[in-house]
Amino acid sequence: MRRITRITTVGLASAALALSATACGGKTSSDAGSDSKEAKTAIAYDVGGRGDQSFNDAAYAGLAKAEKELGYKGTEAEPSDGEADADKVQRLTTLARAGNNPVIGVGFAYAPAIEKVAAKFPKTTFGIIDDASKTGKNIANMVFNEEQGSYLAGVAAAKVTKSKTVGFIGGVETPLIKKFQAGFEQGVKDTDPSVKVLPQYLTQPPNYEGFSKPDLGKAAAQGQLDKKADVIYAAAGLAGSGSIEATAKAGKWAIGVDSDQYNQKGLAAYKGQILTSVTKDVADSVFDLIKSVKDGKPQSGEVRYGLDKDGVGLADSNPAFTKMTDVIAAVDKAKQAIIDGKVTVKTTP
Repeated sequence: MRRITRITTVGLASAALALSATACGGKTSSDAGSDSKEAKTAIAYDVGGRGDQSFNDAAYAGLAKAEKELGYKGTEAEPSDGEADADKVQRLTTLARAGNNPVIGVGFAYAPAIEKVAAKFPKTTFGIIDDASKTGKNIANMVFNEEQGSYLAGVAAAKVTKSKTVGFIGGVETPLIKKFQAGFEQGVKDTDPSVKVLPQYLTQPPNYEGFSKPDLGKAAAQGQLDKKADVIYAAAGLAGSGSIEATAKAGKWAIGVDSDQYNQKGLAAYKGQILTSVTKDVADSVFDLIKSVKDGKPQSGEVRYGLDKDGVGLADSNPAFTKMTDVIAAVDKAKQAIIDGKVTVKTTP
């Protein structure tokens, strides 16, 4: 039976105090909770939280798999809108002090917090998805070649567009999301230089609502549809669901991200118009880290997932997509060219 405990942001301070009060006998923060024999692990979600039909839900799938196959008890911690790094530090500290190992931060925003907390809990393995800037002996940096998967999406978009105009929507203008844009634009232009790409970002740091507000994605997509875009690729977390809704209702093609969004229950009403999705194997990256700790050989340092290991890719769940044999052939050819080193995909637009 699945046993997952959810911890919301509200109450973290009191939980931390309670856990501190039970750490008797002069224990330090580095070994608090180590007496527990129960295998426990925790993930702290990124902006948008679980239910985003994308990035966070992919991380949850890895946690659920670890519960089922490895017998772990999982804990989930949700973020709050506009929170500071101090909130993330407190969240990770609470999870580590409770004896969870590993503790995984979902998203680059956890980098400063993980650097601080990992140093205080050297016996605990910390994982961070989408960031390699903060390193340590007990930190696993789970990173992806998002630009490679996005290149394939660009190939597909250039092949199916009839208006010769396609759109890219980024949630927040950060170096990570620019990798998605760069790969997509390159894939489009390498396939058909006459196709126009309309790039747009929903918010600028430190405002991260572009990952959590579906209405922002919907409005952006509508604006691109008005400019004749008939394929729109959104890398925007929960906001991307708004883009998919608007695009699907207009009878145009949407391209999903992170998870295979064709198979997401929350997007079932629009699945017919979800041409494909750029997938990141976040689920297996979470599971693999948890398993490495269970096996006594915890991952650390950079753990990279690219096309060569199917760590990124292009989903083929939509039967309408798989019937486009010329498109599939072009995508397969581009994939092999990247793997063989014949095509180097840019990471900046």
